[in-house]
Amino acid sequence: MSVNVVTHLNFRGDARAALTFYESVFGGDVVVVTYKDAGNVSDPSEADQVMWGQVAADSGFSVMAYDVPSHMPWNRGENAFFVSLRGDTTEEVTAYWEKLAGGAAVLQPLGPAQWAPLYGMLKDRFGVTWVVDVVSEYNAS
Repeated sequence: MSVNVVTHLNFRGDARAALTFYESVFGGDVVVVTYKDAGNVSDPSEADQVMWGQVAADSGFSVMAYDVPSHMPWNRGENAFFVSLRGDTTEEVTAYWEKLAGGAAVLQPLGPAQWAPLYGMLKDRFGVTWVVDVVSEYNAS
C-alpha cells in the first residue's frame, strides 16, 4: 500500500502559468487536463482552463493545481488550496475517506469519476478541503 499527500493549489485562470513557473523552479514535467479535455465545460470561456494539472519531479517535488470555475467562490485568501490524497486501491482510499468524513461536509461524494476509479471531495471538521482519489493513468482520448 502507498499513499501520497500533495498540495493542490487553486487559481482563477492562472493555474497553467503557475505550473509552468513551478516546473522552471523545480524541474520535472507538467501535465495539464483542461475542462475541454475532460468534457466538463460549464462556461465556454473557461474551456481551456486547467481542470487538473500537476508538476512532478524526480526529486520528489510534486504540486497539483486547477482553475476554480467562475461559478464557484474563490479568492487568494479563501479556498486557495486543497490537500490531495491519492492511493493505489479503492479499499485504501475508502478507509481514509471514512475517517476523514467524521464531522466533515461532503462536497463531492466518493464514487467513480471519468478520470479515476474513485474520487471524492470533502471539507473536514477543521475547514481543510481534501480531494481524495485512486491514482490512474489519464487517457485524453
